[in-house]
Amino acid sequence: MTAFTVESKVSRGPDRIEPHVVVLFGATGDLAKRKLLPGMFHLALSSLAPAIEIVGTSLEEISSEEFRELAHSACDEFSRLPLTEEQWEFFASKIHYVSQAAGPEALATAVRAAQQRLGEGARLLHYTSVPPKAALAVVHMLEKADLVANSRIIMEKPFGTDLASAVALNAELHETFDESQIFRIDHFLGKEPAQNILAIRFANGLFEPIWNRNFIDHVQIDIPETLGLDRRAAFYESTGAYKDMVVTHLFQVLAFMAMEAPTALEPRAISEEKNKVFRSMLPIDPAKVVRGQYIGYKDEPGVSPDSDTETFIALQCEIDNWRWAGVPFYLRTGKRLAEGQRIISIAFKEPPKSMFPIGSGLGVKGPDHLTFDLADAAKMSLSFYGKRPGPGMKLDKISMQFAMQETDNAGDILEAYERLILDAMKGDRTLFTTSEGIERLWEVSEALIEDPPPVRTYAQGSWGPNAIHQLVAPNAWRLPFERAWREKKNPQVP
Repeated sequence: MTAFTVESKVSRGPDRIEPHVVVLFGATGDLAKRKLLPGMFHLALSSLAPAIEIVGTSLEEISSEEFRELAHSACDEFSRLPLTEEQWEFFASKIHYVSQAAGPEALATAVRAAQQRLGEGARLLHYTSVPPKAALAVVHMLEKADLVANSRIIMEKPFGTDLASAVALNAELHETFDESQIFRIDHFLGKEPAQNILAIRFANGLFEPIWNRNFIDHVQIDIPETLGLDRRAAFYESTGAYKDMVVTHLFQVLAFMAMEAPTALEPRAISEEKNKVFRSMLPIDPAKVVRGQYIGYKDEPGVSPDSDTETFIALQCEIDNWRWAGVPFYLRTGKRLAEGQRIISIAFKEPPKSMFPIGSGLGVKGPDHLTFDLADAAKMSLSFYGKRPGPGMKLDKISMQFAMQETDNAGDILEAYERLILDAMKGDRTLFTTSEGIERLWEVSEALIEDPPPVRTYAQGSWGPNAIHQLVAPNAWRLPFERAWREKKNPQVP
């Protein structure tokens, strides 16, 4: 990452970003502690972000000093970089707190004071790290506090729970904020490897010519989790895996995978191409969906004993356009699964005819694959058949692998929330979704939401219900891998 030092915050040149007051709603919550406060700590001390002041607010009635202690603990525990006393003192001087119970006027007073400290031209960035049912209350509070003008607002998922609620939410948001001010966040798209998909696709003549139905057999987007509810039973019971993960995350990754080349690498062009993908999606067929619930879910605190909420979902979806007609996209995600992974796997069609004899090994380990690992340690692999060393013509699967950690710039990677907060300050909407896009995704989901298939149980630590294998047949799920990723070797070790 860019120099992690206390320095003067003067932005110059064409990329100048105005100073910002970040108003953090839900400032004492889990997301703020794990990601947002450490992320803003990194940004505040880097040369990337402008001068910032942070006004935290939540329902808790604590002082600014108590909030600084909470932030200090969060940065100590979750910062990926060591924290010096000088750096902390600098960051602490930028942190302030006001309870929401004090009302809109108290919030406005604290924010205006922070703006004055930053000087003329300071903008506002509101981050709503609150439960979905509290989001509109935050919007109304900002309106009453007269903190809407010259501001932007970052909205956390989910963006509604069906088409009607999404349309209503957007309509009410637009009564206060213009669409250009609203940044609906998906932290998956803030990850370096997700953006690398665009680079691999559109910067290389090797891949773009074969990125279509003529060469690709099917695509898997697989995001299993080992985690459970993490004290979110009330939220999860009303949401489930499909609304929590597929609409807001997996479909967004799918759009990056499937979109046409934008006219330029700029936000409006990229958003339009993503929306074209969503407009081309066929409605989700409930017959091509497997819903699951891990054994023991109903025993979790806060979960109804007769709950029908899915903690797992696998589905097939299709994009009905010239590039992708007939290519199935298989999506899978769930809680308490065997591994925590974030994998996109592209299976290429096999040659139409083989000259290799039976027993050569061709096809035994499945088709050729291009695989993206979207975890923080970004990796990519291209696997294909080659001759096994030795006599005769025996074939085996081999692979070429690339890992971000092997580059000289590995230390420059921003964490997802850091990148997205910085982009929102710039007004760059490339990695954020639009009201049109989210409403279309709820539209294609209507049949599934209205008539979901029954929930099937699965063992914790498994890969989900057995029915997932019939869903992808005659293909097979790529996870678990038949081989491990190669790790970078120490060049000093022979």
